[in-house]
Parts: sequence; structure tokens; C-alpha cells
Amino acid sequence: MTFREALTTRILFFDGAMGTALQAQGLRAGEEPENWNVRYPERLIALHGEYLSAGCDVITTNTFGANPLKYNPDKVEETVAAAVNNVKTAIALSRKNARCALDIGPTGRLMEPGGDLAFEDAVAAFAVPIRAGAAAGADLIIIETMTDPYEMKAAILAAKENCSLPIIASFSPDKDGKLLTGGSFGVIANLAEGLGADVLSLNCGFGPDVMAGFARQLAALSSLPLLIMPNAGLPHMHDGETRFDVTPELFAEQMEEIASIAGVCLLGGCCGTTPAHLKQTIARCKSITPTAPTEKHLTSVCSYAKSVTINNSQLTTNNSPVVSGQRPQEDVHGVAGAESNRLGNKTSAPVVIGERINPTGKKLLQAALREGDREYIAGLGISQMHDGADILDVNCGLPGIDEAAAMKKAVRVLQTALSLPLQLDSASPAVLEAGLREYNGIPLVNSVSGKESSLSKVLPLVKKYGGVVVCLTLDENGIPETPAGRLAIAQKIADRALEYGIARHRLLIDPLCMAVSADVDAANITLDSLQLIEKTLGVGTVLGVSNVSFGLPNRDVVSAAFLTRALGLGLDAAIINPGSAAMRTALITHRLLTGQDERCADYIAAAADDQLSYGTGGNAASGQAPKSDEGTLRGAVLRGLEGAAYTLAKKELETTAPNAIINGQLIPVLGEVGEAFAAGTLFLPQLMQSAKAAQEVSRAVKEAMELSGEKQESRGRVALATVEGDVHDIGKNIVRVMLENYGFDVLDLGKNVPAGDVLAAVRREDIRLVGLSALMTTTVPAMAQTVALLKESAPNVRVMVGGAVLTEKAAREMGADGYAADAMGAVEVFGL
Repeated sequence: MTFREALTTRILFFDGAMGTALQAQGLRAGEEPENWNVRYPERLIALHGEYLSAGCDVITTNTFGANPLKYNPDKVEETVAAAVNNVKTAIALSRKNARCALDIGPTGRLMEPGGDLAFEDAVAAFAVPIRAGAAAGADLIIIETMTDPYEMKAAILAAKENCSLPIIASFSPDKDGKLLTGGSFGVIANLAEGLGADVLSLNCGFGPDVMAGFARQLAALSSLPLLIMPNAGLPHMHDGETRFDVTPELFAEQMEEIASIAGVCLLGGCCGTTPAHLKQTIARCKSITPTAPTEKHLTSVCSYAKSVTINNSQLTTNNSPVVSGQRPQEDVHGVAGAESNRLGNKTSAPVVIGERINPTGKKLLQAALREGDREYIAGLGISQMHDGADILDVNCGLPGIDEAAAMKKAVRVLQTALSLPLQLDSASPAVLEAGLREYNGIPLVNSVSGKESSLSKVLPLVKKYGGVVVCLTLDENGIPETPAGRLAIAQKIADRALEYGIARHRLLIDPLCMAVSADVDAANITLDSLQLIEKTLGVGTVLGVSNVSFGLPNRDVVSAAFLTRALGLGLDAAIINPGSAAMRTALITHRLLTGQDERCADYIAAAADDQLSYGTGGNAASGQAPKSDEGTLRGAVLRGLEGAAYTLAKKELETTAPNAIINGQLIPVLGEVGEAFAAGTLFLPQLMQSAKAAQEVSRAVKEAMELSGEKQESRGRVALATVEGDVHDIGKNIVRVMLENYGFDVLDLGKNVPAGDVLAAVRREDIRLVGLSALMTTTVPAMAQTVALLKESAPNVRVMVGGAVLTEKAAREMGADGYAADAMGAVEVFGL
């Protein structure tokens, strides 16, 4: 029986912690655990044997950090091969029918555009241990402790492109159920399913009590089997050692509760768990028959931070339609505006796809694409977001430019500036693939048609990269003139998609809206086709609404009337200009008249703001919601517009003192950015982009002060370091950027920094503030040693600590002066 076949026959048990177990055997602070695969194979074989004796079905290799970005590149292949051999040897000695899972951990680097790790470099780095592990005989791959969906995408693609082994995608959310980029469980489920993982998992960070709640939320969204691997509680320091307080007995009791959750088919342990924890868990849970996950049939897309559910197509196993039910709430942790949870049953307002990023007939956008004007493109996206778009269409088709390069650049620009999902729009499969590979998340793909040349090239891309694909009801013979003809093409596309393993809920059928100026019956044919396709196939639908009014005066009036008709027939998604007052009026009144606008609140608010169109012109003709901060320094920083921030700062400096700009404008707006980040309404890419814009303000101020002979005020010197043995510096780098923007002079000592080097830098540079970071449980002792050395040898220094494995309690126990959970917390600890 294969691993995939075994998933739902009974609960499968993974092993527990590796790093903390090796520490108990003598692994020194700062020592790389992966070295033991070759240096002490007998110890690894013995540890694996203990987990096998406890009853574990899957043993993971000691290769968490074995990639060329964290480990000696010349030793990766040898180390991985040795690690797989150690597991295989232990299994052979045990005479058990167990499997070897190749363990792949994060690189420890922040991905572009916020960081310095290029996507393709990450794919290449993950490919090295994956190829070596597959060649050595690993049975499956577990990609674990991921907090960045982009890095997870890189690892999954590396696995799919270099082997055929089953893939487990394991994420590590924070206490609010969020990833580093702000993505919550909707993003996690969407990404793993879209990219073709076999199992979705959560590991590390928390004990089984917290993980149980996370597992329930994820099970409500995911159609994949779930693997849950909690810690043995949270770590704390005791006599210089890292301890965990959840006993094997309590761990097993709490894991039994997790095992009862529908969809949970695999259990294991993470930091602090031992063979005893797994033995007790297996004893309590081995008789539980897992409930297989249910197919959710969500037509859903996501960015790195937000997911949007377009339609809940409740299909039977033979793909015949049944009545759509209410869509499930996507994510109970989603903050207002962070997730588009459209509850409804074909009476809900459709998902709005903003159409403005398309160069056809737009001279300014054409110029921006040719000149690479990222701020103009970002501004188009931001304005549509403010006008209520849920998804943004991105089309870069312009003669004379490299469309694939332009698409990649536009995707990066937009995903840096905002968090909405995107619809990648091109007639070229090569351009679509460029955008799909660049994109952080699972996008809409626009489009595939019934033409063989389109089906054979676009559908494989959707299968590989994930996505919901817009399906145009046209083929080699053109657009059928009848609803039955368009249904036939839709059926053909759906059947071909299934051959590629693409389910119907990953399709959005576009029955194609033609201009009534050319055919007076065009609108009726489109709407009849929409009804017939929905009734027969049970799939979601989308329309490019404005096509209906082509060639007519006052086009918005015609388009809005057509949209209203389509909404009444159950249209799921509309490609429109969200800035059109007429379109907005159609959407708002539809929600009002279908009982979705409680107490008529949205309608009344829109009317009060003069945002409705009654066919008489009026102030809403521009379709722009008031944006009072546009063209201001505050607005430029909030929107992350670097060029505008620098230009506006230079202008402000003509009448305002440099320090007044820093203290009166820059610091307050950075406070707004930090508050929005803490509240979950602004996400890491936007935080970093706002920080870059703030740096441009600081650059302008510095230039002005140098000309005048003034000196810029410093709020103090800070040394930052990731402790010895730890090469993860994402958090440290984010803290550095924020501290610099707040006026601190930062000395970045880098990663894997010995305690003595930190002390030497403090003495040499006369530093009074030190920040230490650690991601790995195995490097917490090195952090404690660094704190102790600084307290003994430099008692006047204030030391702040932070990192994914740290808690405020652990910080106090090791003698640190402060603890910061994130970058804004670090700013507060150091005196603001």
C-alpha cells in the first residue's frame, strides 16, 4: 500500500522532535545538528529506533537545515544521503513497515521583494536536498515550519520538478493563526491544495491545546488530509537548558482530542516531544478510525495575505450539479477586510474583478508599461482596491514590449503595494506561465478557451501552479450564437480539465458578453447561456460586463443595467471598473434588495458619501472615493511610493525644518503603519514597502542636513545579531529596517554570531542596546549564553530578545531586559 493509499485507512503516526532530542544527547549550542548524520550515525539510528519502538509509522530525516543557503553547499548531498540511510537502517533493524520522510526546513532568508532571496534561487536551493533525498530512497517529503507562502511555493515546485514523491506542506502560524505575510487558514488551505500537496500540516509554535483550535479551523476549509504536530508546550529556560512542560501523558490526552477532528489523518510531534510522548499518543489514538476530509468544492483564489471565495460549487462525485448551499465562513481569524467571505446562494453580490490594469485604450498605462513606472501601476491597483475590488485583473499586452517580463514586473509591483489576489490576463501561455511562477499565492488565470491550442497549453499550467481558470466559450469556429453551443464548449473545457486533474470548482465559465450595438439580442443570448451553464454544469460564472456597451454613448448606464440582470441570474464574478458610480450603484442596490445589507447600512452610507449614481450625473461621476491623503507625504509613505515620498519630502523641506519632518510627519505615519500591521489590516510586504518609502524621506532629510551643516539626531546605537548556530535572519532584518526608520543607528552583526563576537562589538562600538534573535529551539541555549555574557561583562547594556521559539517568560528566565514579538515591539522596547 502506498503512502497516499494509506492516509485514510488508519491514523498514521510521525515521529517527534529531532533537535531537542539531540541536545539531550550532547549537541552543543551553535552546533549544526545535520553534522551528526555523518559524524555520529549510530546515535541517529538509535534515536530513530526509539521512535520506531514507540510505534511511529513515519520517521523524518535529520535534514531540517540541509540546504546550500544554510549549510555547507559541498556537504549537502553527502549529508542528506547519510540521513536517509540512517532512517532506512533503523527501519530495517526494527523490522517494521515504516516510511522515511525527507525533512525540508526553511532557508531562514526573507524572499524578494521584501527580502534578498530571489524566488528561483530558493527553488534551486530546495532542489539540491530533494534530489539527493529522492536518490537515496526517501519515501516522501515533508516541507515544514514554513511561515512564508512564497517560500512554501518554491519548495513545493522544487519537489514537483525534481521527483515524484508525495508532498506534505506544513505551516507554522503565529498565535493568531497568521503566517509571516498575514495569510491565515484560507491562504494556507488554498496554497497547499492549489500547488498539489498530498497532505496539509501544522507544526511547531504551540502545544496541542492551541493546535486543536487551529486544526478545527483548517479542517473546515481544506479538502486535504491533515497532519498535526504540536510542541510539548512552550519552551522556557531552566538551569541554562530549554525545557517543555507538557508531559507525555497530557500530550497524549490532548492529541486524542485532535485525532477526533474530521480530516485529521496523521499525528506527530515537534519541539520538546520525545519517544515517550509519541508512545503515549499512539497508545491512546491507534484505535481511532480517522474521518476522511470532505471535498469543499471552493472556487477560491488567494494572495499571500488574503483569500477570496468566488463560488461554492457543491458537486457530486460524478460531477452532476446539486443545489449550492451557503458558503462556509472561510477564516474565523480573518480581520475586517482581510478575507472576502461571500455568504450566499446565488443572491449574493459577485466578486468584483477590477479591469483597469489593461493597456487597451489607456495611453498613460501604456507609457508606464514601456517605461517601467511601478508607481503608476501600483497607483492603479491601490485606487481600485479603495473602490471595492476583490481581485485585480493584470494585462500587459502591448506591442513592442516584452510582455512576459512586463507581467512579472507588474505582479511584483502590485503584490508589494497591496494584498488583493490577482487575475493574470494574457492570450499567451508563455506570459501566463511567467506570471504564475512569479505570483505569491493562487491566482485567477484569464484564460483558456475551447481551442485545442489553448487547452493543451494552458491547462497544464493551471495544474502545475494552481489557480482558478476563466474558461471562454469559444473554439476554432468562433463564438456560438446559441446558449446550447456555448454550453457545449463549456462542457468540453470541463471534461478536458478533468483529464488534467483539474476539478470543476477550479473553473469559472465566461459565456462571453457581446456588444448589443452589433447584435440587439446579444445580451439575452449571454444571460440565457449563463443560466444554462450554471444549471447544467454547476460551475461558477464570470462576465466582462462592459463589453455589452461597446460602441454606445453613456456606456456605464447600459453596463450597469446589464450587470443588474446578470446578478439576478446568479453571476459569481464581474470584471468591471470598480470606480464607476453606476456599477457601484448596481452592486450596492443588489445587496440591498436581496437582503444582504443589514439595516440598509451600506446603501445609506454610500448615499451619504454621494457615491451612488442615479443617472443624472452628480458628484459620483468620477467613481473615486475621497482620498484626502493623496499627494501628501503621509499618503506616499502609507502607500509605499518611494519616488513620490522622496519628491514630496524635498518639497516639504523648502518650508519645513528637517527634524520637524522626521518628528512631526515621518514618525507619526510610521506609527500608523505599525498599528495597521499589528491589527492585521496591513501585511508584511506593505510594511516593508512603507519602510522603503520612509527611507526615501530620510534620504531627502539627510541630504538637506548635509547641505546646511546640521546633524541628524540619533535615538541611540543598536547592535543586532542572530545567535550562534542559527542562520535565520528574517525577523532581525525586519527589525533593523524599522529601527533605522525610527532614527536608530543600527549595527547589524549578521547571523550565526558567537556570544564573544557580540560582546566584542559592544565594547568596540560603545553600544548600549542589543537585540538578539533565534528561530530554532536548538539555538535558544546560545541566546541564553549570549545574554549571560553581556550581563556579566557589559552590565550597562540593555538586551532585547525575540524569535519564533521565544516567549516573554523564556526571555525573563534567561535574564533579558525585554522581549519583542515583532518589529514594532522592538521599537517600543528600545524606547519609543
